[in-house]
Order: sequence, then C-alpha cells, then structure tokens
Amino acid sequence: MTLPQQKAILIAHRGASGYRPEHTLEAYSLAIDMGADYIEPDLVITKDGTLVARHENEISGTTDVAQKFPERKTTKTIDGNITTGFFVEDFTISEIRTLRARERLSFRDQTWNDQFEIPTFSEIIQLAKTKSRELKRTIGLYPETKHPTYFQNIGMALEEPLLKILEENGLNCFDAPVFIQSFETANLKSLSRRTGVRLIQLLESEGRPYDFTVAGNSHTYADLTTPAELAQIKSYAFGIGPDKHLILPASTNAPNAAFRPLIADAHAANLKVHVWTFRNESCFLSARHKDQPELEIRDFLALGADGLFSDFPDVTFKVRQEFAR
Repeated sequence: MTLPQQKAILIAHRGASGYRPEHTLEAYSLAIDMGADYIEPDLVITKDGTLVARHENEISGTTDVAQKFPERKTTKTIDGNITTGFFVEDFTISEIRTLRARERLSFRDQTWNDQFEIPTFSEIIQLAKTKSRELKRTIGLYPETKHPTYFQNIGMALEEPLLKILEENGLNCFDAPVFIQSFETANLKSLSRRTGVRLIQLLESEGRPYDFTVAGNSHTYADLTTPAELAQIKSYAFGIGPDKHLILPASTNAPNAAFRPLIADAHAANLKVHVWTFRNESCFLSARHKDQPELEIRDFLALGADGLFSDFPDVTFKVRQEFAR
C-alpha cells in the first residue's frame, strides 16, 4: 500500500518558539495564526498527576521557579545524567500555576519573560479546538512523552493520563488529528497495543534510545535508519521524526551535496517522515544553508518530507506555499 501524497504538514515546534517563550498558550496561539497545522507540546507530569507542557522536567531554564521555590532545588539522575535543578514532578499543579515562563535561549527576545503561565495538556487541547472553530480548519496536536522510562520507574508513567485525556476529548483514534512521539521505543510499542492514535518514532543524529541503554541494547539511532530497521519500526509506528542532520550532516557545505536517502528509505517502508527542527538562526543551520533558512526548508520539501517541525512557523508556511505552486 502506498501512503497518499499530501502537502507537508507544518508542526509548530513548542509553538512559535522563535517569537514567544516555548510551550505557552501564547506561543501555540501565535503559531496557529501563522499557519501551523499541528502544535507540539512536550509532556511531563506534576506531583499530583497533571500533564503540563515543558521541554524538560527540569524547569530552571524556562521558568521563574528558582525565585519562587528556592528550597526545592535538588539533584536527580535523569536518563543516566546527573542533573541539579527544579523538577516538575516535585510540584503540584497549583504550585506550577504560580510560575511564569521564560525564554530559554539568550539570543532570542527576552521581553516576554515572566508573563505567561505553564499550560496543562488539557488547556492546550481546548486552545486547539477553539482555534479550529474560529479559523474553520483543523488544528492538530503532536504531544511528546518526555523521559518515559524515567517516569515509569518513579511510578508516574505518562502514557495512562495521556490516553485518558485524549479519550475524554474524542481524540483517541487513528483519524484524530493527533500524533504521539517519543525518542524511546518501548513506550511506543506499548502504546501501539493500547491506542489507534498515530505514533512517531523520533530519531536523533547521535546516541541511542534510553530504553536501549537500560536493556543493554547497543543499537544507536543511526542503526535504526537502515531499511531493515525501518521495516521493524513500521510494525508499531506510523512514521519517523528524524533530526535533519541524519539526512544532511551539519558540516556539509557543497551546493550539490548528496543527501542521505533516509526519507526515500522510510517511504519505501510505508512510513511518513516528519523532520526536525527548522530555525532561522545561523547557529542552527548547516554550512550549506548558512543564513538561508528558506533554502533549507525548500531542500527538505524537495526530498519529499511529509512534515516539518519549525520554531518559525510563518517562514516555513511561506516557503511551503511557494514550493507548492
């Protein structure tokens, strides 16, 4: 069976995170207004079981938590890494609601700091539904389960509350405008037996899934990009979400550089390919695309990417519209 060909979807990476502090309702709303088809919340969980949107469970870099709860600073081991800071799972949702978001990257606009709340997953769903009605187009959701092995091991698994919220909102089915993504494999395989929602296996350019490390599996993300491994991924996932550097290494400079065939290989395995992450700043662009973020987007659209994660949805939307003409 061949998947139907459609225009590449535009996924707002943490919202319009190039313009507003990431994972805030304001960032998501702006992204939708800029043309995003899907908004992407990374999900972690509070002490009392509420899913909230933060890129990491350690939140000192993206909130004012250190000023409001200095006594909560602690050290934990997350996916094998010793980390000191403030962790969502140590706070109730009432305490999280007192925090305000901050811009994580120093070279981005800091003027929006300490203005926006930390949203729950339920609030993000309601925003998507409201904007869908207002704009008369469907706004989808693209949640990521963060550190699933870690949360499973501390008795705070993310998957059950995630599926419960999707079910309550009529979104726990294949046809729902939802993708669930993870950098680990075990939780996606488990989810594939529990839900019809489309699943996406994320792939980094380096390292391995943490559940592989725990299991003593030496396979890396790069190992998972072979045709044989892509066929295995198809047994539990709808598609892959590769780091763009798995397709074009960051150091590549030649105008006629050969892109790695990952997109074509994935399509041969009947997998969709949603590539991340497209950003405007030079520090995030390969040598080939330096100071030309639009060229980078066009290159990946020409390769047949089925979706693009973007910090700057307006730029990606414009290039996609021009490319489709």
